Amino acid sequence: MMAASAGLAAAAPLAVAQEGNTAKPAPQPGTPPDHERRMKWWHEAKFGMFIHWGLYSVIGRHEWAMEVEGIPIPQYELLAKHFDPKPNAARDWARLAKQAGQKYVVLTTKHHEGFCNFDTTLTDYCAPKQAAGRDLVREFVEAARAEGLRVGFYYSLMDWHHPDGARCATDEAARQRFVTYTHGLIRELMTNYGKIDVLWYDVDWPLTPEQWESQKMNDMVFQLQPDIIVNNRNGLPGDFSTPEQEIRAADKGRAWETCMTLNESWGFHKADDNWKTPKTIVNNLITCARGGGNYLLNIGPKPDGSIPQESIEILQAVGKWTSQNGAAVYGTERNNFEWHVYANFTQRGNTAYAHVTNWPGDTPAEQWLTFYQPPSVISLGGWRTKVKSVRLLVGDKPLTFTQDDLSLRITGLPATAPDEPATVIAIECEGEPAMSHEYVRKTRPRFKVVLS
Repeated sequence: MMAASAGLAAAAPLAVAQEGNTAKPAPQPGTPPDHERRMKWWHEAKFGMFIHWGLYSVIGRHEWAMEVEGIPIPQYELLAKHFDPKPNAARDWARLAKQAGQKYVVLTTKHHEGFCNFDTTLTDYCAPKQAAGRDLVREFVEAARAEGLRVGFYYSLMDWHHPDGARCATDEAARQRFVTYTHGLIRELMTNYGKIDVLWYDVDWPLTPEQWESQKMNDMVFQLQPDIIVNNRNGLPGDFSTPEQEIRAADKGRAWETCMTLNESWGFHKADDNWKTPKTIVNNLITCARGGGNYLLNIGPKPDGSIPQESIEILQAVGKWTSQNGAAVYGTERNNFEWHVYANFTQRGNTAYAHVTNWPGDTPAEQWLTFYQPPSVISLGGWRTKVKSVRLLVGDKPLTFTQDDLSLRITGLPATAPDEPATVIAIECEGEPAMSHEYVRKTRPRFKVVLS
């Protein structure tokens, strides 16, 4: 499901059918060993920050500018002489991530452009040996740890700058050189920065997993970082799948994480003003949690490392919501709920959380049709599990409810939403919560078609 609008996201099912939670399936074949232990914190976290930052930030015209504009390498290399960010910009990133309720941060250590934000002995095309004169990845790691955040490294296998980056596909000597170079950079990243929590590979063009020697690559990574988790973009299954710019749940038993931009660009793009609203972001987070996945939301800092003001304002608004409603997101599990026209759902055990993103309020017809006076503000049709209690999550306020064979009706609510961009109602049940539209459709009493 494309995550383009909060309303559509709330009213549409996940892209794959959701199954029940009764059994814990075995990991997918090819998943690295000790998967469940290593992934525990990640499943609890739900929400992370992605950071795309490199030489493309200096241009400010999208992270793919080098390729889509056909910029010659000697010309593009000059950007390294002008990429000199302010000291400790990463401190602001980490503080904003924590404020937004994000639990881990993933930085582009090397994007497709081939420039390394970290210190390396393998190339001079890196931040410490160019204008910045320092290790930007180390600053990032220290900043994230200072805020208690988990640390992730993005690494692009594709390289537009390295002389063997394309010819490796047809020249075996070039392939061996390029693979040795790639494994060497990854080894440095896994060795020089202490404990790393996530390795986020990207774009394995132009080689196959066998040509990348991806299994050898992963074996090295796990030898150096036994607790790390890795994604699936070096051609192997890894620990989790990575749908991009859409919310698409993997099959049950497979971990997944949707990565998404705040506007339409990963890197800084000064002309891109198509910003998602806090309501869309919050509902996307809920939808990911509903499907048992995580939400990795991107910022694209400016060349000096400062964060675009629009990103700051959106994430601060999201953080205001997560600070009060985090219990309905963090550590929740994949659930079996069907769509609803104004609510989205997460679940933990026998408690369901109805995230009312489009508060229904008063029915306009009440003002002039005396015979149409609905007894509730929130009605959840087809609720199949006996409910023990209902409460507003914020303030822990008990709510009055009635339940029959057709619906759960929650009464005594105000005409306007108590919370924005989503009001969370906690519904404690006697068993695993379940809701079925089909049950209503099939069993609702039907009468003779006649007008009174």
